[in-house]
Amino acid sequence: MKNCTLCPRKCKATRSKTVGFCKANDEIIVSKVMLHKYEEPLLTSKDELGSGAIFFSGCNLRCVYCQNYEISHTMKGEVVAPKELANIFKDLENQGAGNIDLVTPTHFTDKIIEALKIYKPKVPVIWNTSGYEEAHTIKKLKKYVDIYLTDFKYASQELAEKYSSAKNYPSKALAAIKQMRKNQPKDVIVDGKLVKGLIVRHMVLPKNVEDSKNVLGIINKELSNNTIVSLMSQYTPLNRTLEFSELNNRISPLEYKVVINHALKLGFKNAFTQELSSATSFYTPKF
Repeated sequence: MKNCTLCPRKCKATRSKTVGFCKANDEIIVSKVMLHKYEEPLLTSKDELGSGAIFFSGCNLRCVYCQNYEISHTMKGEVVAPKELANIFKDLENQGAGNIDLVTPTHFTDKIIEALKIYKPKVPVIWNTSGYEEAHTIKKLKKYVDIYLTDFKYASQELAEKYSSAKNYPSKALAAIKQMRKNQPKDVIVDGKLVKGLIVRHMVLPKNVEDSKNVLGIINKELSNNTIVSLMSQYTPLNRTLEFSELNNRISPLEYKVVINHALKLGFKNAFTQELSSATSFYTPKF
């Protein structure tokens, strides 16, 4: 891969010879494969054993509070060729996975598409992303991805720069999410399970409630209040949070309630919430 521009970093690395900002060369690195039971309930049916999660190593965003920092900030894992990745899809299906959940896949987009050309799973394929995407990269996925499970982390350029070194995150994420909606125009639910569509996640950060409210406002204005949103309370101080005093605490019940109430005020019809007890490293996979 020459002059890589898959993501908004546009670091133009020749990844056959070196690594990009994401720390990846042109070989897929997989850190963990598992049946994951803690994604949004809408993604699996009651008879399925969980999401078939494939955690990719490296990341093009690398937030200071990342819960998967063991793999996002390193390349811990094993090299997997596209044909081997296709076999992983099959194996997860055979184990009873309700979907194939591609976690932090952006920097391996082209290789993942190769694998999906070899074998397109019978269960939905999920693009589980930070949202820091280029719309032209998302457009490539139209034939291959059934569900976009994307973060919308920040409305503020200042916060995006401070916590993720990505000042252009708000505009890039919005453009990417709009393309995701074009790729999958409708949310299709069969027997209580989402099989095609879009879920926008937002994790509430301590001392940043106003930005959370602004994120919801953008989703409401630019998409609609019919958008499925997942308001996450699971923020846990990890990784580099000691460097930021405001991040070195969990969110308060009042902060989370304010964000939920704002979603209700905006008329969101389809929203997931979490128990505050989810703010624990128990739900973070062991890599």
